[in-house]
Amino acid sequence: MDGSHSPYRPDRHPSESYEDILCRDTRPIPDHLRQGPVPDVGVDPVPASRYFSPEYFQKEVDHVWSKIWQMACREEEIPKVGDYVIYEIVGKSLIVTRTATDEIKAFYNTCLHRGRKLVTLNGCKDEFRCPYHGIAWNTDGSFKDNPIGWDFPQWEGRDMNLPQARVGTWGGFVFINMDPNAKPLMETLGTLAEHFERYDYPGRYKAIHVSKVVRCNWKALAEAFMESHHSVTTHPQILPFLADANSQYDIFDDFVSRQFSASGVPSPFVHDKNYTPTEIIQAMGGQGGGSRRRGFEEGQSEVPDGVSARAFAAQQQRNALSAEDGHDYSECSDAELGDALLYNVWPNMSFWAGYNPNLVYRWRPNGRDPDSGIMDVIMLKRAPKEGPRPKPAPVHELGIDDAWSEATELGGLAGIFEQDMGNLPYVQEGLHASGNGLVHFGKYSEMRIRHMHHMIERYIAEGEAARGR
Repeated sequence: MDGSHSPYRPDRHPSESYEDILCRDTRPIPDHLRQGPVPDVGVDPVPASRYFSPEYFQKEVDHVWSKIWQMACREEEIPKVGDYVIYEIVGKSLIVTRTATDEIKAFYNTCLHRGRKLVTLNGCKDEFRCPYHGIAWNTDGSFKDNPIGWDFPQWEGRDMNLPQARVGTWGGFVFINMDPNAKPLMETLGTLAEHFERYDYPGRYKAIHVSKVVRCNWKALAEAFMESHHSVTTHPQILPFLADANSQYDIFDDFVSRQFSASGVPSPFVHDKNYTPTEIIQAMGGQGGGSRRRGFEEGQSEVPDGVSARAFAAQQQRNALSAEDGHDYSECSDAELGDALLYNVWPNMSFWAGYNPNLVYRWRPNGRDPDSGIMDVIMLKRAPKEGPRPKPAPVHELGIDDAWSEATELGGLAGIFEQDMGNLPYVQEGLHASGNGLVHFGKYSEMRIRHMHHMIERYIAEGEAARGR
């Protein structure tokens, strides 16, 4: 350390800050990458039972999942009128369908006769006809016909259209909310939408989508991707090129928070190793960094004298991305071409900023089981400047005993996810076995996790209070 980094703060790692690293970048840094709000969210522990209690899980079902905006699919997955995908959460099933060229709706996937699901596979239809007795609805949700309508006098004069959830769109994604009184989507996404204007999410396509069932509560699953310092023991191979323990964390409002980890800079945990720039680049190309990066093929990893690994990696990425999709990246900052720039939208979504292929995470309960969850990993790539837009990738579903390595499309990232998932079943077992029944979080580096719990508690308290009135 040269002593030129930011003043020491007791709640931060004493090495240089992310802001210090930004100051050395070769291009202007957009203002939104600078340190944001760092509210004091306290240091109180949370009960371990929140991760496995059926009673607490039911409270989340009643007061969280039924009230929040959730990412359901990409618009490109339902390009034609009649196209639909099924979105399921805590026992609810929704048909998200394009009802007109410029209109998307979400219907509850339930026949209003005897309750059978209307559809069980994604597809395209000109009507939703129940396979049980043949009662049908038009694709706009309006009632169509009943083969035995003469025997349903109680339906005469009543609204028998399919009930709907609310729908919103942003960045090429379709969101649903089961609360008819929910505030508009942009009141949740506002900060993120503002910061992501330059990253052209609508102009990206879904290149990869892997969905995996995991033996842990959905919160434990989300928390594994809400801090960076677990790398020291979980991902030791990335320490030569990822500044993890000195990552930046911000909480902007109730819904949007983020973490930034600099790439091309060794972890503070290995500051005494004195890696050369070339050694850093070789580590980036060989250990999980290659899945989102280009240009580290043989012969392209020797860093010229006087050039930092970070600057070299960014320039390689500019050249490679431009060659791949035809867009100009010459003025893009080093940070936006390599760093892990994770924005979270409470409670269960993460969107990566920057110009690399963007990762998007979604975490959900696995049905109504508090001891298992589902993680979706989506990779968005920028559509070529010239030529047709690639079609979205289908979902590659992995079961609870399947390895991430079976998703070969993830490349080196599969090994990273496998390391993360190696912890989580034992986290869930340990939470059940806890001797003091408490879970503690770091004051700064894990404040986003604590904030997630605060928001869940708030929604539960508000919901219970409303029921009591």
